[in-house]
Amino acid sequence: MKNIIKAKKIKVFSPASVSNVGAGFDTFGFALNIPGDELLLKIVEKPGIHLTKITGDAHHLPKDAKKNTATVSLKAMMDALAPKFGVEIELHKKMPLGSGLGSSAASAVASVFALNSLLKKPFAKNELLSFALAGEKIASGSVAHADNVAPCLYGGFTLVRSCSPPDVIVIPTPKDLHCTIIHPHIEIKTEFARKILRSQIKLSDAVKQWGNASALIAGLMKPDYDLIKRSVEDCIIEPIRGSLIPNYFLLKETALTNGALGCSISGSGPSVFALSRSEKDAKVLGSAMRKVLTKIHLRSDIFISKINHEGPKILSLTETI
Repeated sequence: MKNIIKAKKIKVFSPASVSNVGAGFDTFGFALNIPGDELLLKIVEKPGIHLTKITGDAHHLPKDAKKNTATVSLKAMMDALAPKFGVEIELHKKMPLGSGLGSSAASAVASVFALNSLLKKPFAKNELLSFALAGEKIASGSVAHADNVAPCLYGGFTLVRSCSPPDVIVIPTPKDLHCTIIHPHIEIKTEFARKILRSQIKLSDAVKQWGNASALIAGLMKPDYDLIKRSVEDCIIEPIRGSLIPNYFLLKETALTNGALGCSISGSGPSVFALSRSEKDAKVLGSAMRKVLTKIHLRSDIFISKINHEGPKILSLTETI
């Protein structure tokens, strides 16, 4: 085993992400600097995958390697490697569960990124994406989607053209773009949030949605803030999922009234994101949006971040003696 790998213990950070981003259902997402998960992975002689510890507000997450997103994605990777060693992992959840911020994706990415880094990167990112999607499938309760996994793994703002085969495009974004996240203290299961969606939509709504999605990409790349503001609009998913979030439509109105470039639901919710051009503006939005929830006695967390272009990163590395 010592001939295979020089370093045997690694600690990594894996970021939260905003997905859908308005009209980009299941295709758009971007990574955040905060919050995120931390994962410690050790190479051990005992074969298999051993999840030894989970910390944070994650008391109900399974330690069974067949049921946790971090271990399922790691198993997919190790099946491809067929190694003669095993791994032990500790998962430190430092982001809310069921928040719409890609908690399951962060865990799935963290484990495969950690082992790939220890092994001197035998797998390319598109291969790691496939492994992470195996873990993400458990959380979604259906076919896995990469709108959280892709930005978490690649960093930046990503467009997922295809999951099979993986085809991810990283989109340039304005340097001063900021994101305000408000996370109400409720939980929405992704599986439930998918079940309530319509199976059919009007052609006119679809055309409007395609136009907004395309325009948002153009606005980010140009960059054109007015175009971004006109394009963060979801006429298909948001009207349905918005009803699951207390005072959602007032939250959105408040954000736009206070100068947001756009505001919508992050993933399946309940987190709501608002875009702005500076940290100062982002803080103003956070304060205004929090007041909306405070009035109905609903606690919330505020996260302010620029777009994270790095993705997961190594926090520490311990070498064998």
